[in-house]
Amino acid sequence: MILDMKNVSKVFGRFCPKCLEETGANVNSSICPSCKSVVGVNNVNLTLSQGEVLGIVGESGSGKSTLLQLIYQDQKASLGDIFVKDFVDKEGNRKNILDANLNELSYLRNSLMSMIYQNPRLGLNYKFSAGGNIAEKVIMSGNKKYDEIRKRALYFLEKTEIPVSRIDDYPEYFSGGQQQRIQISKALSSNPKILLLDEPTTGLDLSVQAKILDLIKELQHEIGFAMIVVSHDLGVIKHLTDITVVMKNGQIVERGLTDQVLEDPQHSYTQLLVSSIL
Repeated sequence: MILDMKNVSKVFGRFCPKCLEETGANVNSSICPSCKSVVGVNNVNLTLSQGEVLGIVGESGSGKSTLLQLIYQDQKASLGDIFVKDFVDKEGNRKNILDANLNELSYLRNSLMSMIYQNPRLGLNYKFSAGGNIAEKVIMSGNKKYDEIRKRALYFLEKTEIPVSRIDDYPEYFSGGQQQRIQISKALSSNPKILLLDEPTTGLDLSVQAKILDLIKELQHEIGFAMIVVSHDLGVIKHLTDITVVMKNGQIVERGLTDQVLEDPQHSYTQLLVSSIL
């Protein structure tokens, strides 16, 4: 098990005792009727195994992107436990990442995990060159040797079909699809155990989307990292993932093999979601 989430919740607002009880898929609302707080994630349990590719789908506001942000610690969970393989205390016992200090969070985000955002501006530093962005990630993961850093930057730029002659060009001089490829290069350069993808192809031309998806799939098979893919596009989910969970109002309402969930959905919400898109 490389990721283990237990009873994870995120509440935006006061967080009264009734927040988690009176919201969710059954009542079709994420707003607490008592204190008016918004419940982004409500008691989610999730596991991820080595090399597994998990898809998360749901309508806008379902909590899927918030859940990804809680794993990567872009946001702090209100309740729960999140355990990641090799994230341990001094005695070697697994440690809840919600209890991590700043140094531990840096290790988590730069060595164990990487995130690919829908908007490359969230994942790239536009003050650094393409190679500089990759170097930043490699250095933060602990490698300080210039020759190795440069070699790694060249390797991943070539892997993602960015001309290595442009290693010193800045992100603003690349197209949207190329910026996404640089972000992929940066994310993978630290050899993460888990790659998180939040709507990685939204806003890209269809031909570019297909190339990006094929690239991600090829690199995942070659390197073997686990992935969690958030998307509203069921085509993306079907192309990339092995297992899919469906979220509604901050809760998981269905989970199973991707083909099974998409071709024979059991929950009424999943049926509606699939039929409306297909």
